[in-house]
Amino acid sequence: MISAARLSLVLALISVSLSAQEKYHIYAGSTHAHTAYTWSHGAQFTTNGCSGIRVYGPDASHPGVSFWAEGYVKSKNGCFGMYVINGFQYPSPDVTLKPDWEKYQGPPSRHFELAKANGYDFYVTSDHSQEGAFQPIGPDNPAWLESKRQARDATTADFAALPGFEYSENDGPGGVGHINVINSREMLNALQPGIDLPYFYKWLAAAQPNGEGPVVASFNHPDATQYGNWADRDAKVTDIITMLEVINSNNKIHYPAFVNALDKGWKVSPVCGNDNHGTDGISRNTSRTFVLATSKSKAAILDAMKNRRTYASLDRNIQCRYSVNGAIMGSTLNRPTSFHFDISVANAGEPITKIEILKDGGVVADSYSPAPAAAIKWTPTIDDSTSKYFFVRVSGAANPVAWLAPVWTGR
Repeated sequence: MISAARLSLVLALISVSLSAQEKYHIYAGSTHAHTAYTWSHGAQFTTNGCSGIRVYGPDASHPGVSFWAEGYVKSKNGCFGMYVINGFQYPSPDVTLKPDWEKYQGPPSRHFELAKANGYDFYVTSDHSQEGAFQPIGPDNPAWLESKRQARDATTADFAALPGFEYSENDGPGGVGHINVINSREMLNALQPGIDLPYFYKWLAAAQPNGEGPVVASFNHPDATQYGNWADRDAKVTDIITMLEVINSNNKIHYPAFVNALDKGWKVSPVCGNDNHGTDGISRNTSRTFVLATSKSKAAILDAMKNRRTYASLDRNIQCRYSVNGAIMGSTLNRPTSFHFDISVANAGEPITKIEILKDGGVVADSYSPAPAAAIKWTPTIDDSTSKYFFVRVSGAANPVAWLAPVWTGR
């Protein structure tokens, strides 16, 4: 039988939890898209079997000498898909531009227009910083300024257009992996000499924002041990790379990388990046990044990303939120040993069949399998004195459909 004191504590936590959750609205969008500024490849070109990358640049063994070589992606037939020349990427002469290419790909303004028409609350453009249009790289590069201007012009009271770029470290040293940087004043090209992941992390820690809101970043489509097996983390960069693509391209699930990154100490929250290299995915794809934000303003959406109030779902309609001991998802607690969860999930489409709470290593700490329903509320309490984090996973008819932000215990 529960004591009066414990009952009072539980009721107080529920009251705080409700007030914390009601402060936020749920908004849906995408955190990863390529526009016509990613001109080296995409839906604007016909498919002709060309693949691989041809690279021209300095020979590290012979100062002052440059040479041609196959790149980090090898051609199988001698017909290259793109060229990298002195760190910048261009379409190969072997590929053909579609005569009506603008039907399939467009500038940021076209992406934002279509995102609005298809019900997105926010949309991030993230063209590769190694594209030829961004040469010479710098804050005053015309293409970079235009990308940010189009985002500014597309932003309204009901839609946040967020400019960013994708840092693409493909051949090391210091690990490989792609990272989206959102709302920075400048950009950095991973393919130029000396720009490896440790260099990037130091650069990111000092990056200035593009107007209102913070600079935030996300690990893109990660393998389980990418980024040098999650090395070179420090407190500053941990506070900026706050997200990780658990869902990429509408159906690719990167759950092992999410768990490994958490176990390595990265404090990342799940997102979905459609990673579209054309405009058709904007209407076709059903996966979404969701944020818990106070409004649809640029600053509020970025604040939600900064503070890890996000979740990723294969379903664009699902509504999820939870708190632990009154603290909203994404929070860091002060080393408690008892964790009271207040979880709410609703989906007008596919019924919810299971909610799980997972902890360090992806171990299931508790699970609830009610009769399939459109809306479920679950308020378990877990006693635990060792775990560093918990997160929530939601399943539909057969498989997981949504991954929610962790709560860190403070240990």
